[in-house]
Amino acid sequence: MQKFLATTLIAGAALLSALPSLAQEAVSPPPAPNTRLSPHETISAYCGGNRRTGKLVTITYGRPYSAKGGKGEARKIWGGLVKWDTPERLGSDEATLLVTPSDLQIGETTIPAGAYTLYIVASENGTSQLAFSRNIGKWGIPVDDKHDVARVNLKKDKLAPQVDQLTLALEGTPTGGILRIAWETTEYSVAFDVKK
Repeated sequence: MQKFLATTLIAGAALLSALPSLAQEAVSPPPAPNTRLSPHETISAYCGGNRRTGKLVTITYGRPYSAKGGKGEARKIWGGLVKWDTPERLGSDEATLLVTPSDLQIGETTIPAGAYTLYIVASENGTSQLAFSRNIGKWGIPVDDKHDVARVNLKKDKLAPQVDQLTLALEGTPTGGILRIAWETTEYSVAFDVKK
């Protein structure tokens, strides 16, 4: 219980530390909840161990559909709605937020404990990347790449059947976890270790 409380306090402190920078930036007001076209979701996983030994990593994001509002004709996602080789938001409405109470190690890159905006730079023929930005609490667009802490390479796989709604998933592993991003006929993923 003490570890859980400590983890919660660290995540809360990371969010509070970002408040002064939020006050300096004009943020578009979010739409009223009943006018949103995309539902929002928070996902969490104990990474680098079990419920007692792992660290609770959390992501909050908007889940757009291939068809706007889940109705009508599907839009082309990769290379269409999400342009190739351009920083693009990962989700809808407010910027996607990741909170980690411990440092994450992705290859040679260390992401310090704290709160981050996640966005994607998808590439049709090159290596796609996931970006971690310190500029949190903002609207998802325009993407701010001036406050990046790091960009890490994503693994790209084909999906069948097609996924009609953006779906992020966190899976805990004994040493860390895996983040999966699935939409249309593509899944991007990145594995990470949790620094103890």
